[in-house]
Amino acid sequence: MAIGLFDVLGPITVGPSSSHTAGAIRIGLICKILLGERVKKARITFYGSFAETYKGHGTDKAVVGGLLGFDTYNEQVRDSLTLAPLSGLDAEIIASDITADHPNTVKIEAEGANNKISLAGISVGGGAIRISEIEGYKVDVACRCDTLLIFNEDVGGVVADVSGLLADHGYNIATLSLSRSRRGAGAIMVIETDQAVDDDTAAKIERTPHIIKLIRIPKL
Repeated sequence: MAIGLFDVLGPITVGPSSSHTAGAIRIGLICKILLGERVKKARITFYGSFAETYKGHGTDKAVVGGLLGFDTYNEQVRDSLTLAPLSGLDAEIIASDITADHPNTVKIEAEGANNKISLAGISVGGGAIRISEIEGYKVDVACRCDTLLIFNEDVGGVVADVSGLLADHGYNIATLSLSRSRRGAGAIMVIETDQAVDDDTAAKIERTPHIIKLIRIPKL
């Protein structure tokens, strides 16, 4: 795997930490993107190192800043806990003593006016993140490529239909994975593409039989 300069240095960030601050901002921002609207309520649970040091590293401010739509370099992140209630966001912070698979783990349960979403994310260092769970499905979303999250019924032919449609429209699939709750129930497809999928193609995928919902995540 090739490692670039920004994999070592991390993104431009308000600090103080690329893992505890920058990565946490990005996890909050991805949650807002998945919700698809302004976040009105959020339950944020920290695990491991996050739970032990979140106040000193500003990890609580970072996640809330991401939920407000701030990027890693936005200095308003430092004031996010004050800005949140002014923006209509009620954020609850919980430090859990449960051991997680990774020490820098946060779970977010977010609500808007119309939608709800839950996810778990880990900050792996240098501002890089991985989303490890979405709506109870185990996933591995690094957010380093343009990504499609496709919620679908677990029936035969769905993966072929979606991948064929992407190929017909000139999109190259970098990776594709599928997670399901149980056989024959709901499933989620994670597709990384070499370029962002346009509105028209995304709409055609969403109209494909057995597709429930599609969400596009831009690469970070």
